[in-house]
Amino acid sequence: MATNENIFPRSAANHIPGSGEPVTGAPNVLWRFPTRDDSSRRGREFGRQILAIAFVGDFFVILAGLLLTFFIRFQSPIREWGFNARPVLGDYLGYILLAAVLYEGMLCYGGVYDHRHLLRLRAVTACILKWSVAWVGLILLGSFLLKFQPPISRIFCVMAWVITPGLLLIWRSGFQMLLKGTSAASALRMRVVFVGWNQHTAHLAHSFNRSHGSAYLVVGYVHGHANEHADPSIAYLGSIEEAERIISSIPIDMLVLADLEYEGEQILNLAAACEREMVEFKVVPSYFQILVSGLHLETVGGIPVLGVGRLPFDRIVCRAVKRIVDIIGGIVGLLLSLPIVCLFGTLVYLESPGPIFYRQRRSGRNGKPFDIIKIRSMRLDAESNGKVGWTVQNDSRRLRIGTFMRKWNIDEVPQFWNVLKGEMSLVGPRPERPELVARFKHDVPHYNARHNAKPGITGWAQVHGLRGNTDLAERINYDLWYMENWSPILDFQIMCMTISSHKNAG
Repeated sequence: MATNENIFPRSAANHIPGSGEPVTGAPNVLWRFPTRDDSSRRGREFGRQILAIAFVGDFFVILAGLLLTFFIRFQSPIREWGFNARPVLGDYLGYILLAAVLYEGMLCYGGVYDHRHLLRLRAVTACILKWSVAWVGLILLGSFLLKFQPPISRIFCVMAWVITPGLLLIWRSGFQMLLKGTSAASALRMRVVFVGWNQHTAHLAHSFNRSHGSAYLVVGYVHGHANEHADPSIAYLGSIEEAERIISSIPIDMLVLADLEYEGEQILNLAAACEREMVEFKVVPSYFQILVSGLHLETVGGIPVLGVGRLPFDRIVCRAVKRIVDIIGGIVGLLLSLPIVCLFGTLVYLESPGPIFYRQRRSGRNGKPFDIIKIRSMRLDAESNGKVGWTVQNDSRRLRIGTFMRKWNIDEVPQFWNVLKGEMSLVGPRPERPELVARFKHDVPHYNARHNAKPGITGWAQVHGLRGNTDLAERINYDLWYMENWSPILDFQIMCMTISSHKNAG
């Protein structure tokens, strides 16, 4: 790849991702980087080819799933179940082709073939499972309304709903593993340059670089001065005055404006330069530092207005689904945990005679107080000094059995009763004590926003080790991310992660 060595002074100590060109010297100023040439276009074309392979592969896997379903349903012993006709493959071939095209179309509409999702298996999985429900529902509805002849077996539809998405997920998992093991993954990642550098930019850049399934590759950042807010792990490309030259020189796909303090003319020039070079121009809405995924643009009186719109928990269908899952999970959890409560309650009483359960006032959704229930894991005089606070590592107030219970989250199991009563959810931000809420809502930015959701027995922050005496601001970021990105699949993932996540437990 061609390089341009004379645009900036030779003084840098960075490596530009994807360039293979280390730069050496003093502060973070780039002097050697790949120039924009045909390789950029070839990379994009290669990415489109991979998308085409995924598209064609999905279609044949869907066909295979439907054909397998047909043979299991009508060519195996279960053919006797509730269906008098004995269709041959020719009778169902039209249905199978129509169902395959319909499913593929739904996946297209759902964004499965967005190149940013190819390396994100969780996003693809959620989309496949979500649209599989709509797919089989539409087939059943069409069969009922249109009176197909021969009629479509409902058992066939239910089996197809299980088998076809299952095969799709197996194929996509293998395809993703293959992509990650080759250079094809880099062709699918968008090369990003940030303009402006602050804590939000740094968090976003490091999130991109940490995630193996990220759709983005951070090339570097442009800022006022090399030593201002510099991050040694991210390449410094130059000052804002040199941004247009950088855009025209470096093969990038996206420029993200993260600092709105620049002059209006500079911002307009950046947007114009991106348009000329066919680079996506994005703006980080730094004035909306919470719930940013709810931002939407609407027209009011003919004027475009940007504001925070509805989030998942604002939709009645989402709340209903979550509540139904909570009721079922609460009942099952109480029944399964009854022997555990009896066993550990007895052990607690033997070590420290007194009440087995511990009730504590917590703040719930919209700040409404309620009493959380736990198996007592500390001495009876743990808060005799009247101070309210979190447990710390190796807390001397804990019982011996309490240390074990807290490590494995066993002390939390009575909270299934709180879930059943509607005070808590299976998954959500952990509830905090009102005394601490009164302090944190003034000291920690966006702290009270987490109370827009029901608190949970477990949560996105907890499974990432952010519990007890840990960084509160980081915990809030995880809680807000959960609220913005909630889905039943995400809740299920968090519940599974809770079983194996013990970081900072206790």
